[in-house]
Amino acid sequence: MKKNSQLLRNVTLAMLVAMGVVISPILRVEGLCPMAHLINITCSVFLGPWYSLLCATLIGIIRMIFMGIPPLALTGAVFGAFLSGIFYRLSNGKIIAAVIGEIIGTGFIGSVISYPVMTLIWGKSDLTWFFYVPSFVLATLIGGTIAFLFLKALSKNGMLYTIQSKLGVNIYAKSKRNIIHEK
Repeated sequence: MKKNSQLLRNVTLAMLVAMGVVISPILRVEGLCPMAHLINITCSVFLGPWYSLLCATLIGIIRMIFMGIPPLALTGAVFGAFLSGIFYRLSNGKIIAAVIGEIIGTGFIGSVISYPVMTLIWGKSDLTWFFYVPSFVLATLIGGTIAFLFLKALSKNGMLYTIQSKLGVNIYAKSKRNIIHEK
């Protein structure tokens, strides 16, 4: 059973990476990629912080190589992805905590880290330390809202519990049976 869960986690990771690459151009402008945050938060809730970090890194690298996206594809994703998973676990499964982790990690930490990366590596000279903060925060709010609504719907009908139990990860969501008995 454990081997099947590991395989299912890897397949789920691969699917989230593929979806992240495919939907990333939606609403995308430099420094604003809300669909990436939807994937980060969903991966954090489904698989945890380490998988989410790996997912964001793989999506960023693929986008940089094949789509010509600047290093913002990494700096604007990895910190939020990891913190989203950490906050979700520390809160014992509160979806809003995963969203807040993404906002703090990407909207503030990732945006500030983007300044030296973009000036020293990418050669942009007209930036300030907080140049990317507004667009990164806006992107996380948009993607975070979509992720929150999506994951809450999955939680409400018991599917989040089913997904987490099949993946063999920490389960915080309620089972469908518990939801029915609460009504």
